[in-house]
Amino acid sequence: MATTAAAAVLDRLDEIRPGLEDFYRDLHAHPELSHEEHRTADKVASRLTAAGFEVHSGVGGTGVVGILRNGEGPAVMMRADMDALPVREATGLPYASTETATTEDGTDVPVMHACGHDVHVTCLLGAADLLAGAKDSWSGTAVMIFQPAEEVADGASGMVKDGLTDLVGTVDVALCQHVLPFPSGQVGTRSGPVLSTADSMRITIHGRGAHGSMPQAAVDPVVLSAMVVVRLQTIVSRELTPGDPAVLTVGSVQAGTKSNVIPESATIQLNVRTYSEQTRTTILSAIERIVKAECEASGAPKEPEFELFDHFPLTSNDPDVTARVAAAFTQQFGDRAQELPRQTASEDFSDLPQAFGVPYSYWGIGGIDPQLYHRAEQAGRVAQDVPVNHSAAFGPVIQPTLDTGTTAMTVAALAWLGRDS
Repeated sequence: MATTAAAAVLDRLDEIRPGLEDFYRDLHAHPELSHEEHRTADKVASRLTAAGFEVHSGVGGTGVVGILRNGEGPAVMMRADMDALPVREATGLPYASTETATTEDGTDVPVMHACGHDVHVTCLLGAADLLAGAKDSWSGTAVMIFQPAEEVADGASGMVKDGLTDLVGTVDVALCQHVLPFPSGQVGTRSGPVLSTADSMRITIHGRGAHGSMPQAAVDPVVLSAMVVVRLQTIVSRELTPGDPAVLTVGSVQAGTKSNVIPESATIQLNVRTYSEQTRTTILSAIERIVKAECEASGAPKEPEFELFDHFPLTSNDPDVTARVAAAFTQQFGDRAQELPRQTASEDFSDLPQAFGVPYSYWGIGGIDPQLYHRAEQAGRVAQDVPVNHSAAFGPVIQPTLDTGTTAMTVAALAWLGRDS
């Protein structure tokens, strides 16, 4: 049973649902890459203005901030990310993206909302509309953050550097959600670490080039890279305590241009996911030790080079805030509110509450057709048959995903803002 405030605010959900669904389809069909979210930002600002929010555009480049002051009370910050990915859509949806874009290096790429940020934007706008239409049921300040460039890990920090904290002022709590590959209609919360920290690393290995027929004259960086890749797989399995979750993935190995030429160098790109600074330090140190040792063993003429990039912070939910959100979800959703398993995905959302010095909670909502998910589950084929975020086939079902996300963000905010909270 929803609280009185939640029931009053959510009373208009049926009224705004068609408009939200249309907005979502349009946004899905017109995705924009990180830092290029101009069309999306314009549409967000327009809807916030129409709802009566004080709107600030261009924060951190393409970020949008909406503020609705409604008397005395706490200030609740809610965030949605807006950027898409360079992925060619393969969902087959009638509103599938056919957009393309040109990257900074001049490469033409397809663009798709393959991570569900279009869901996040739509649901946060839905919550904004509902709160604006029922101001008698709550008191305080609703702060809506529409953040650019989450996928490249600098959108939140960019907004902060552009004066977000001075613009918004004091807030009491921060809230965020993400659509995930579990059944639509479900919501999941978790106290403590929920999303991993992430580090990407680029390693340049130097060899000595030669003709493919004269390997004795070379230090072959291709063979050396292969040895490094194999050896790196032992870090998690042999250097961490069993049960300490971590992921090390080598995503790219590049070397050479021709079959009969041993190249001068090779480049390895890898990604590390951890849930503690100690584990992160252990893995990064082990990577450097192993790469240097393999290079020395092969007689490499130069030391390898290491470059860290795209660092995502740990997302660790405040226990008290999360307990309050979870209680609101249980009251609203009943047994559809569950515990969220720890995710090895990463986010830069926590840069925002850290800048404001406030606690936060980050939860998940399901986006997969429940029948599809349960068939896959019964067949033991969830990993094979259920599309995941960043997949070209990831297309959340519109309903009940949008209703659930809009409701979740609304009732979570009302846990602080509601007059009966």
